[in-house]
Amino acid sequence: MYLPRAFAENDLAALDALAARDSFVTLVTVRDGAPCVSHLPVLYRREGGQVALHGHWARPNPQALHAGPALAIFHGPHAYVSPGWYPDKEAAARVPTWNYAVAHLHGTLRTFDDEAALAELVDALSRRFEPEAGGDWRFEPERDDHRRQLRGIVGFRFVAERIELKFKLSQNHPHANRRAVAERLAGQAREDGREVARLMSARLAPDAGD
Repeated sequence: MYLPRAFAENDLAALDALAARDSFVTLVTVRDGAPCVSHLPVLYRREGGQVALHGHWARPNPQALHAGPALAIFHGPHAYVSPGWYPDKEAAARVPTWNYAVAHLHGTLRTFDDEAALAELVDALSRRFEPEAGGDWRFEPERDDHRRQLRGIVGFRFVAERIELKFKLSQNHPHANRRAVAERLAGQAREDGREVARLMSARLAPDAGD
């Protein structure tokens, strides 16, 4: 990922926040020289600097045959930034851009398909996501029909070995520009814009001025 120093985020709490906000990741592997991509929910775990993800594929998914290097991408909020919002738009000949937050986790995949581990994973996933959806489904290991469903999936554990956090929030602009952009985004109808505004405002607080 192209990561200018101004946009690099080093606090893993920022990754925690991205994962809590949206744990539906893009998982990228390479097979026979071609990229293979899946989009799927994961369970996120961090202990200190160690980050691990757990999830599963449908068994027919070609990526389920992969064990080894992989890239997992967490997508954060993003928003268009108009050059007309900058106080110095004319003097500096400003141009349009896009502000966003994203995390790239480079690491290694390990697959598993034993029934007990898959049952534990499906149960954990349902306990993580059902409350958010207002549902109450649970995996019931005593039910044969629930256990049979496990034959259709392959589980994985992904351990991050390198983490890149990019929070592109106009840090390369004067304070007045950053403040103006945050104010305009805060008033947008799109929630993504308001989320970007909150991220920008949190990083504006320590600044004393331009």
